[in-house]
Amino acid sequence: MSAVTVQNLVKTYASGGRRATDDVSLEVADGEFLVLVGPSGCGKTTLLRMVAGLETPDSGRVSIGGRDVTDLPARERGLSMVFQSYAIFPHMRVRQNIGFGLTMRKVPRDEFDRRVARAAELLRLTDYLDRYPAQLSGGQRQRVAVARAIVVDAAVLLMDEPLSNLDALLRLQFRAELKRIVSQLGTTTLYVTHDQAEAMSLGDRVAVMRDGRVAQLGPPLSVYDRPSDRFVGGFLGSPPMNFLTARVRDGLLAIGDASLPAPDQLSTWDGRDVVVGVRAENIQVSAQARPGWLPARVEVVEPTGAALLLTVRLGDEQLKVQAPTTFQATPDQPLHLYAPQDSLRFYDPETSLALPLTSPSAASSPSPVTSPSP
Repeated sequence: MSAVTVQNLVKTYASGGRRATDDVSLEVADGEFLVLVGPSGCGKTTLLRMVAGLETPDSGRVSIGGRDVTDLPARERGLSMVFQSYAIFPHMRVRQNIGFGLTMRKVPRDEFDRRVARAAELLRLTDYLDRYPAQLSGGQRQRVAVARAIVVDAAVLLMDEPLSNLDALLRLQFRAELKRIVSQLGTTTLYVTHDQAEAMSLGDRVAVMRDGRVAQLGPPLSVYDRPSDRFVGGFLGSPPMNFLTARVRDGLLAIGDASLPAPDQLSTWDGRDVVVGVRAENIQVSAQARPGWLPARVEVVEPTGAALLLTVRLGDEQLKVQAPTTFQATPDQPLHLYAPQDSLRFYDPETSLALPLTSPSAASSPSPVTSPSP
């Protein structure tokens, strides 16, 4: 068993007394790929380094496979780590770089060769074993760093933004490779990134961090679809979730001069403001007015290849809308918007927390009153 458990980890830096991690608790199940994601300075790397034994927590405990390792040095925790910088040795050939951990463990030569060959095959480095790092591309160097981490068959694999030094195309290619490799090995993995796409595509679960705390933890699509607060909704997604201020009044949801039927979820909010969250891809567009659709106006048109990203003005609110490439849009053009009621998320304007659903059906059954006309 190689589950990783952190309990109430606190780490305070002397400069300014800021808590890098603030009472963080979470568990990485045996064989799970858990991604820590968040903006710079949110505490994700500090948390990873405390698991690795490279930072000492002020309080709290770290356990690996049920064994308390809080006070153990890094070398005794049974971990491998891939750093943001490749950290491979320029004077060693790829073979020696990959097998460095085995050399330090004084593994017999035949086993050394077997394990290095296996790691090289997994990372598609077999043809490069006799090259020096200077003769490799950035992507190949990163493969060497990952191969060196997995060759020792550690119980837990830690990765600190390993793809951040690659260009966009290499990052995309290596991301798929990394997912294949980790899935094949079944190694418990804790991965740090600020890249939302990496988090969504790699993780079995994602932990979104903010100000030293875990804001939300869950399967990627669940966190994306139902953000626990406005921060999570505004951080995950490109573009991020739209947020509009609306007033609940007499069973209606008033947004600017337009109104929609209010869901049962807002039955106790009559006469109060509420924040409505909706993803760009959940908003439908039409050049023609339709019953129940909201009038808006195009401000900016951005072709992205697969779709058109429109910045539109809805009353005093600005939002992002994703339209098909066949949609004809120009700046200052009027258009009409519709979002199914089950795609809307509601947040308390004071606490920014998501409002609870009144019933399971509220999440999946759009009101017939708000269904678009054919």
